[in-house]
Amino acid sequence: MKLALEAAKAAAARGEVPVGAALVGPDGTLLAVDGNRSLETNDPTAHAEINVIRRAALALGNYRLTGSSLYVTLEPCAMCAGALVTARIDRLFYGAADPKAGAVETLYRIASDPRLNHRAEVTGGIMAGEAASLLKEFFRARR
Repeated sequence: MKLALEAAKAAAARGEVPVGAALVGPDGTLLAVDGNRSLETNDPTAHAEINVIRRAALALGNYRLTGSSLYVTLEPCAMCAGALVTARIDRLFYGAADPKAGAVETLYRIASDPRLNHRAEVTGGIMAGEAASLLKEFFRARR
């Protein structure tokens, strides 16, 4: 989660919403770390989670990331939750809950929905204070 927080800080420095993610393989190998890049790339799908999933899949030559763990500073939205299910990520650890768009525990439970073909183990609240502080400071500075 510390690497994800560093990626979130780097995203904020680029003017992006400070969300960071890190993806770790089944053997503990770091597969990818990145932050939000939607403004930089003019891509609404360039969330931190999507960025690391894409990079890891390309590096491994496989869109299925079975056995991997995703660490993200903010509870994933519906798009990102759907992507982690599609990628077959086994474990999700996130920091701050997202009361407006959180789709793994707050508003929806996409990652653990038994109707889908894959479910991830979800653990929230990891370093939540640090993650929430980054977001609060970012938006306070923008107002």
